[in-house]
Amino acid sequence: MRTTTHSALSLLVNRHAVSRTVIDRLEVLQALIDGPTFDPIFRGDVLRIPAEHPAYGWRCKVEDCQRSKEGNWDLCHRHQNQWTALRADGATYTSFLDIAEPLQTRSWSDPRICLICPELPAVGHMGLCIVHAKRWTGWERWMRKKDLVPHLEDWLPQQGPLPGMGSCLVLACSELADPHPLRLCSRHRTLYGRQGRPGDAQVPDRRQGSPHAGPDGHGKVIYGDEAAFKQWCRTAPAIVRMTGTLSLLGLRPLVKAELQWILSHHSKTVLEGAYWPLRFVQTIAQHCRDHDVSSLIDLELAGLTDHCQKIVKAMLCELRLVYFTRQDTKQSGFLETDHYGIRFPNCSSHFDLTCISQTWLRDILWDFFDDLLRNKPPRSQTTFKAVRRACTELSAYLLAQAPAGGNDPHRLTEQHMLDFVADQRHRGRNGLPPLGLHRDPGGRGRKQARATPEAVARTFVGVRRLLRFGMDEGLTTAAGVDRRFVIAVPGGGPSRGGRRQPFSDEVARALGADDNLQLLDQHDVEDRGLRDIWETLVFTGRRANEVIKLRLECVGRINNLPVLWHDQTKVGNLDEGIRIPERLVDRITVRQAKTIDRFVERHGRKPTPEERTLIALFPRRSTNRAALQSVSYGFFQTGFSTWVNELDIKGVPHQARHTLATKLLKAGANLSHVKRYLGQVSEAMAEHYAHIANTDPKLNEALNTLWVTGPGAAEPGVVLSSGEPMSREQAQALAIDLTRRSTPAEGGFCTFQPVVDGNACPWNMDCHNCDKFVLSGADLVYWHRKREQWRMLAERAPTPATADYFHELFEPTARAIDGLEKALAAVGLLDEALELDLRRPQDYFGRVWATAFRAQELARHEDADEDGGEAA
Repeated sequence: MRTTTHSALSLLVNRHAVSRTVIDRLEVLQALIDGPTFDPIFRGDVLRIPAEHPAYGWRCKVEDCQRSKEGNWDLCHRHQNQWTALRADGATYTSFLDIAEPLQTRSWSDPRICLICPELPAVGHMGLCIVHAKRWTGWERWMRKKDLVPHLEDWLPQQGPLPGMGSCLVLACSELADPHPLRLCSRHRTLYGRQGRPGDAQVPDRRQGSPHAGPDGHGKVIYGDEAAFKQWCRTAPAIVRMTGTLSLLGLRPLVKAELQWILSHHSKTVLEGAYWPLRFVQTIAQHCRDHDVSSLIDLELAGLTDHCQKIVKAMLCELRLVYFTRQDTKQSGFLETDHYGIRFPNCSSHFDLTCISQTWLRDILWDFFDDLLRNKPPRSQTTFKAVRRACTELSAYLLAQAPAGGNDPHRLTEQHMLDFVADQRHRGRNGLPPLGLHRDPGGRGRKQARATPEAVARTFVGVRRLLRFGMDEGLTTAAGVDRRFVIAVPGGGPSRGGRRQPFSDEVARALGADDNLQLLDQHDVEDRGLRDIWETLVFTGRRANEVIKLRLECVGRINNLPVLWHDQTKVGNLDEGIRIPERLVDRITVRQAKTIDRFVERHGRKPTPEERTLIALFPRRSTNRAALQSVSYGFFQTGFSTWVNELDIKGVPHQARHTLATKLLKAGANLSHVKRYLGQVSEAMAEHYAHIANTDPKLNEALNTLWVTGPGAAEPGVVLSSGEPMSREQAQALAIDLTRRSTPAEGGFCTFQPVVDGNACPWNMDCHNCDKFVLSGADLVYWHRKREQWRMLAERAPTPATADYFHELFEPTARAIDGLEKALAAVGLLDEALELDLRRPQDYFGRVWATAFRAQELARHEDADEDGGEAA
């Protein structure tokens, strides 16, 4: 369930004591406003923003055009209509700007002072107040009757200024009043009539001799209800003019100071899509005035448009950083990542925790996030959302089932946690809705996703991780939580399906067929590069976001070889280069030309060399004036999914990466090459992408025939099977299927019997000290790592005696490793074994990996060969 910003903030302010009251907040903001770094144009009750202001500029982009922008456009209303018509005919934005004629302002939208009266507003194109405009019209008519040509410059010196009427009586209005007894500006006089003339204020016919006499003159006004008229003047809205004027008149002091500080602060930030049209800000100010709010925090958002609501929410995010310190946020039930100098991609700074009902649990969650942000901040908000979601489930269960709604941690027992676990498993098994009402339900829209076994496992992982952190830091003890309640949380268990499969040959051919690629082009209505992204993924095997976020200058040549430059942000490798085929170079070159054309259309010039290094190769359409933002992964994924569904194919873009890794290995590359090309952290991760299932014949031979005794044997490192080739019949007769006769263990195999848990093992699962444990050719790199660990322990030993003890303790293992190396060297596979680290838990049950030979049978086989040789 989603809550409005108002309701969430009201909860924070009303339920929890905060360190800064309304008076404190006003003092803080006033001090910031009076500071030397505050922009002075944002001080005062009426803000007048320059036409070319970098953040709030309001003038039309056509050169010398004096009119203001229309809404979010860069052009005035008339020029926008002209550009829309020309664009439909194929014209470019630059060509339109070259031929567009500048326009002058109109008095109705840009009020000016009368040319004669410095205290009265002008009306009409002549620049005269109402009185002098009528006098000029009469004099002009009189001159024409005498067949004379009237000249304004001859008439103006003959006129004298009239006294002003002061400001408009409407509280929110900053304009001068017309020379009229009602003392309203021209627009508010019109608005007063349209709204039914509240108070029925009437003015006698001034044609009978009621001359203009200024604000203290004898112009008479007759009221039907004077109090109603004055009430209308207090509540009437300010006139919204697109001329850079923003009226803060009539606002309470705190909300006025908030708007002043936020507008100044926002003007110093550089954010794409953060343009705030002043007319929207004026609408927000009027909404505050209508509801007589003391602060933006108290503002109801229901009556505002979506754009205004987004602006208010952005304003509240900035205010929270001023009103709440880092420690204040803990008491108030939320977190601000900006307090740590961190902003996750595509996320705001605010992270709400009020979905956790129990204070003690919410405090532990806050401390967990605080520790994470200070010591090891994650790359995205995924960890935060996963743990919060798990904690929300626990909180909802305790609120419904535990004594006192779980608010008294002293009363929680192990049984409460066991009941929670049972309830979660029941929901996951039967697909029931989750207990908590989550802000991020896990799918599109507000509908809560149903629980699944995988979601339940993630809940257990999150709750266990949080409570174990609290136990390690002493937080659960301080809160009075029973330790048995904490340790009763189970682990998440094994996850299902940890990796993608490569595309089959048939699917790969379909996804690469030219006709099908043309169909993908058709889904890219605005030509943002959907096909180009896909083909780059296929050729390079990059991660999707690495391709989507390519810059304009991403292709170069070194020694006449084409290279693609990209950032591997997931593993921290920036500006990495890989070789690419000429076909891909040609496609990227065409895309570069299209992106440059878009830039020229927007800015009327080609990008500079510095801008070319920053511009996105695949720029998104909206909120991207500088072309720095790339299309989103969601845009690409949506187009790709629609395409493969039409082709009746099941697959995701990331499978292209797995497919390329597999093809490279089949073509003869080793895992070291794949690791470097794919940009992996380790060879083990590269192997995760390599679905070759033992296609290296030499490695298969080693794993089939090479086994040595483990460190716990009487003679570690003794070869249990020879490397001599055998016939197929002999190998089949001697082979032992380890899926039935042994158990995979860390670093090798247990040949005693299949052991599911420690209860069936007479040696209590002490594999490395057991004579039934054997090493295989696939485990060499693992044992090399273990040897390095022991050597480091010995080097860091405090005394030589301790170091000697470590060396002696590891000596049987070292002998086993030496024996394995000798056995591999004898068959010429030592170098290959040192480069490969293919051991995975799921591989233990593969046929090739699970085949070995008993030493006794091999020995009998050798004796039989000798006897046969002597007989011959």
